[in-house]
Amino acid sequence: MRQSRRVIDPSADKPAYAGKRAMDIAFAACACAVFAPLVATICVAIWLDDGGSPFFTQLRIGASRKTFRILKFRSMRDGAVTRVGRWLRRTGLDELPQFVNVCLGDMSVVGPRPLTAEDVARLNWASSRHDWRFAMKPGITGIAQLVGGRSARHSARLDRLYLRRQSALLDMRLVALSFVGNVAGKAVVRRWMAFTQQQQNRRGDEY
Repeated sequence: MRQSRRVIDPSADKPAYAGKRAMDIAFAACACAVFAPLVATICVAIWLDDGGSPFFTQLRIGASRKTFRILKFRSMRDGAVTRVGRWLRRTGLDELPQFVNVCLGDMSVVGPRPLTAEDVARLNWASSRHDWRFAMKPGITGIAQLVGGRSARHSARLDRLYLRRQSALLDMRLVALSFVGNVAGKAVVRRWMAFTQQQQNRRGDEY
């Protein structure tokens, strides 16, 4: 017998839960304290690798489609990924400076992926029917960032899944998985999440 799929109802999207901003500040403060030695080490490693600035900024689309300047560790030079940059991307540590964006209020620790204007145009998400995607602050991590969207439709489903199920407990789980990815690599986390999703699909628990 064919299992029925759950249909996404736009009205089911929830606003950010009470206390999300406080949790963001707490996570960001802890991360800044815990990762300070690592941040310093990465800055030195990038400088020793190619002598350039350790940081990179870029305009992204935030909540209510307002732009902000995201902060990341630089992983490229002259259009090519650097040696240090390759490791940073594999572990996701290039995103550590984004905790500054969280403190400034531009981002949350957990939320949809922060997109560029080019990303929005490529995904065809500029119309008002995709305003739900920008109803909340983008996040350093999230379901789409951890799983890796296979297509625009898949990424949208993952973002809406988070909007429908967001909670303090879910945020803590996603943050924990992100730390695992920092240590073991994003690929390990994505394989585990893909397996978990397959198991849920077999039980009919699809988004």
